[in-house]
Amino acid sequence: MPARMLAAAAAVFAATVGPAFAEPIELQWWHAMTAINADRVNKIASDFNALQTDYKITPVYKGSYPETMTAAIAAFRAGNPPHIVQVFEVGTATMMAAKGAVKPVYQLMTDAGEKFDPQAYLPTVTGYYSTADGKMLSMPFNSSTAIVYWNKDAFAKAGLDPEKPPKTWPETFAAAKKLKAGGAGCGVVPAWITWTQIEQFNAWHNLPLATKANGLDGADTELKFNTPVMAKHITALAEAIKDKSFDYGGRTNEAEGQFISGDCAMIQTSSGFYGNVKTNSKFAFGMTELPYYPDMPGAPQNSIIGGASLWVMDGKKPEEYRGVAKFFTYLSRTDVQREMHEVTGYLPITKAAYEATKASGFYDKNPGREIPLLQLAGKPPTENSRGLRLGNLVQIRDVIAEDLETTFAGKSEPKAALDDAVARGNAILRQFQKNTQ
Repeated sequence: MPARMLAAAAAVFAATVGPAFAEPIELQWWHAMTAINADRVNKIASDFNALQTDYKITPVYKGSYPETMTAAIAAFRAGNPPHIVQVFEVGTATMMAAKGAVKPVYQLMTDAGEKFDPQAYLPTVTGYYSTADGKMLSMPFNSSTAIVYWNKDAFAKAGLDPEKPPKTWPETFAAAKKLKAGGAGCGVVPAWITWTQIEQFNAWHNLPLATKANGLDGADTELKFNTPVMAKHITALAEAIKDKSFDYGGRTNEAEGQFISGDCAMIQTSSGFYGNVKTNSKFAFGMTELPYYPDMPGAPQNSIIGGASLWVMDGKKPEEYRGVAKFFTYLSRTDVQREMHEVTGYLPITKAAYEATKASGFYDKNPGREIPLLQLAGKPPTENSRGLRLGNLVQIRDVIAEDLETTFAGKSEPKAALDDAVARGNAILRQFQKNTQ
C-alpha cells in the first residue's frame, strides 16, 4: 500500500478510536510522607489510576512538611505549581492567606459537579480546615492527634504492669524513673516538642494557647501560654532530663527512632506513627491517652488534630480540576478511609468510615486503636480546644523550641523562656497580620 494511503488509513483509525487511546491527564500530588505512610500514598494513587483511564495521579515526595509547603508556594510563584499539595495543619493559616494561590475544595467540588457534603466528615477534623461559616478550604487527608505509645516489654522488665500505662503526669514521671532504673535508655521522650508539650498540653488541660480561640476567631490573636501551669510543667520536664527519665528528642519526629529501637520506653507522638511501630518494632506495645495533671479542673478536656490536608493549587485547567475532584471523591470512600485508618493509625476522615470500622469489631480486636478518636471527641471542644490557626506557625514553633532547648540545657529559667517565646512569637504574628491584611 502506498505511503499516502497508509497515512490516510492511520488517520481514519485514529479518528475512530482516538479517545480510547488518549493519554490520561496527569495530576501531580506533592507530599511529605515517608516509610509505610508513603507506601499508602502510592497505593491510593495507583488504585485510583487503575479504576479509570481519564486521569493519572502522580505522587511526588518533596521532603519534610515545611519543605513541601515551601516548594509548592515557590512553584506557584514560578507559574508551575502541582495540582495537589499536602500541607501540615500548622500551615493552614499560611495557605488561607495565600490569596490567589489556592482553589478552595468546596468550590472545586461544586464546579466539577461532584457530590460533596461537608457534614459527612468528622467535625473535629473539618472545623480545622473550614471557614467560620463551614466552607471547606482543603481536603482532610492524614489527620491525627497526639497519643502515648508504651513498650510493654520494658514495663515488665522494670517491674511495672505491662498492661497499665500511667494516666497522669505524676504517674508518668514516676514510671519513667522506674523504667530508667530498669535498663531503658530513657523513660519517656516526646516527638514534635511544641505540638505535644505546648499545643496539645494546653488543649488537653483546657488552657488557652492564644487569644481569639487560638486564632480560629481572628488573625489579631496573641499568644498567652506563658502561664504558671506551663512553667510548672516545663520545670518538671527539665528536672527529669537530668537523670534521663525524660529525654529531649528534637523538634520534629526524630524521637520516634528512639522508641522503635527500644531505647526509650514511652513516647508521645502522632497516632499516625502506628504503622511504623507495627512494622519495625521488635517488642509488644500499647497505645493510650496523653497524661494530664489531676489537679487541673476539668482535665482531661480533648486533644486537637495534627497531620495534614490536601490543598488544591490555583491556575489549572477545568478538565484537570475535574480529575482532582473525582480523586477527592475516591479518597472519601468508606473503604478507602477504613483501610487508610487501619493500616496507618491516621483517623478515618468521614463519619461513615468511623462507624463502619467500629461496627466491624476492629476496635474490640485491636485495643488502643480507637484512642485517638475518643481523645479528640470525648468532650465537646471549648474555645481552648477547638484547634489553632496561627500565621507563620512553623516559625513560631522554632522560636518556642529554641527557648525550650535553652531551658533543658540549664541555661534559662522555664518562666523566662516561656515569656521570651511568647514575646517573639507575638512579633511573628503581628508581622504575618501586617503582610496579609
